[in-house]
Amino acid sequence: MATKTSVKRTSAKKAPARRSGKAKLLEQKLAYDGPLFKVWSETVKEPGGIVSKRDIIRHNGSVVVLAVDDRQSKRDPYIIMERQYRQAAQQFLLELPAGRREADEKPLAAAKREMIEETGYRARTWKKLVRYYASPGFLGEWMEVYLATDLTEGDAQPEDDEKIEILRIRLSELLKMRNEGKIHDGKTIIGISIYEALRRTGKA
Repeated sequence: MATKTSVKRTSAKKAPARRSGKAKLLEQKLAYDGPLFKVWSETVKEPGGIVSKRDIIRHNGSVVVLAVDDRQSKRDPYIIMERQYRQAAQQFLLELPAGRREADEKPLAAAKREMIEETGYRARTWKKLVRYYASPGFLGEWMEVYLATDLTEGDAQPEDDEKIEILRIRLSELLKMRNEGKIHDGKTIIGISIYEALRRTGKA
């Protein structure tokens, strides 16, 4: 004889209300004032009422250039890349061209300037792809990625401490390197991944 089993019905938990609003700055002290960024110790009352102390790196923001040369192949274009030593990572990294925005500089103007300085290339067509925060737990820097097309070559004008090797790498090879874990630079992974997705949907 079959026995009946009782099923206890429980109501689904309600999702917590989404918090919004801005934090209230209670105290701010300058801990470090350097040529590239400042470090502030900030006491804030966050949305929801929590009071916390944060050490924040404040920065003007950076621009990233995904420069595409499709003159030889639109199906598998060249991407302009850089290889340089990064002491913070203690290794050479393969990266998209990028640099810091000056205080009163428009991001697009900064992107054009950085590409000329670091690679010598100029582009006729520019498109903003994304703005993101690389490590918002302590870093206030945002990075804005631009797609640059219709390229012309020129002479690079790097700063004295920039030892940059300019490379032209097929998109297919970069995607293969990304998938194999051979690209370790975050902005490069984000930039080529967004570009790949746009190409799949016919938007790039």
